[in-house]
Amino acid sequence: MNLATTPQRLLSPAPVRGLPADFRWGVATSSYQIEGAAAEDGRTPSIWDTFCRVPGAVEGGEHGDVACDHYHRMPEDVELIAGLGVDTYRFSLAWPRIQPGGRGPANTKGLDFYKRLIDELRGRGVTPWITLYHWDLPQELEDAGGWPARDTALRFAEYASLAYEALGDRVEHWTTLNEPWCSAMLGYAYGLHAPGRRDPGDAMAAVHHLLLGHGLAAGALREAAGANPLELGITLNLGTATPETDSEADREACRRADGMGTRLYLDPLVHGRYPEDIVADLAAQHIELPVREGDLAAIATPLDVLGVNFYRGMQFSGVTEDGSPLDAEGLPVVRAVDRDLPRTAMDWEITPTELTDLLVRLERDYGLPTVITENGAAFDDTVAADGSVPDADRTAYLADHIDAVVAARAQGADVRGYFAWSLMDNFEWAYGYAKRFGIVRVDYDTQTRTLKDSAKWYRDTIRLTRDAGTA
Repeated sequence: MNLATTPQRLLSPAPVRGLPADFRWGVATSSYQIEGAAAEDGRTPSIWDTFCRVPGAVEGGEHGDVACDHYHRMPEDVELIAGLGVDTYRFSLAWPRIQPGGRGPANTKGLDFYKRLIDELRGRGVTPWITLYHWDLPQELEDAGGWPARDTALRFAEYASLAYEALGDRVEHWTTLNEPWCSAMLGYAYGLHAPGRRDPGDAMAAVHHLLLGHGLAAGALREAAGANPLELGITLNLGTATPETDSEADREACRRADGMGTRLYLDPLVHGRYPEDIVADLAAQHIELPVREGDLAAIATPLDVLGVNFYRGMQFSGVTEDGSPLDAEGLPVVRAVDRDLPRTAMDWEITPTELTDLLVRLERDYGLPTVITENGAAFDDTVAADGSVPDADRTAYLADHIDAVVAARAQGADVRGYFAWSLMDNFEWAYGYAKRFGIVRVDYDTQTRTLKDSAKWYRDTIRLTRDAGTA
């Protein structure tokens, strides 16, 4: 089954029942994907500026030099955000804009942009929610070793302190990292994202140093905040791992998938230890996490909130489609199983009920308040003759996943907010501009923004939910 053969549901806005009055509604973006102005006001290259110039690395050879030109169009974008009725805007700071080269003093012009953005948001009644790192590592730090090098974690904590010193009087909500799995695995193991390296040992060193950087930055922010309000978190991309059958091979495949995708991050963050089974799996591959004394205590600096980026759950098997055992150099590996489910334009299965399963599991195993910091879908939108952008498939996707949050809360999960990804179409990493996740369409030739039908539905749903009061 795919979306082309699935009847589209035309949904009307309605109040969402089962959410508290203080439930957060938001939209999210990231710096490299929307800002542009790649060489303006002191910003230096990031690993994505470099990676985009590697032939074949990004579809169409595209890059973020202009992107959505948000750097120059920020006030009108804030007006658009406020018009959606959301109370929170999650965005990321560009490290090479704030601290060019990843070392030394802060860049005043770079900080001034974010001060203006934050002041514009606050002036329109929208709460700023900062992510310190959404993948745009200063190229100079990659040249010095990147995330596999321990020093990068120290540099990240220094950058976090500079950002908080400048913006902490305006912002209460701080996220350290966005999706460290992607940074480590796509960037250093599989070579699909910047910096494009392919070394499993480097990737595991990057995992540890990303988490260490988070912990050191979190400690620095807590110390700097003192008695001032601070809600501190990290954002992970998380899914579910379900076995295709109840066979030992399939259950083992799910153990490994869940261990590498979820427990490798949350166990040290919450429990102060890496999962023993995954450490043993890595040792069998002659890979050791570069843990030093005190690292795990730093990584386990208490969190106030866990950001959850959810796009899909997955089913796994430990055998090939014809039933043969899977192995790589004598080690069991996993196979993702294709199910007969509707899919997005990314060819990702649409699995809203598995979001409920994930959130209930997170509550049970880790006990942290959560916010859905990203959830959304790419579809092949077209502009209608009247200029509108009908996207019933995206509206249905959002509605089903919001319902999944309500269902998780009914089962005891402490979910406190939902942020749609993304505010607008933008640079979609290795896909360039070919995939559109936005609830707002961007015409990249003119930079015109147009509310898609999903944005209008989201806006009206939020308004009706607020009008209905506490459910």
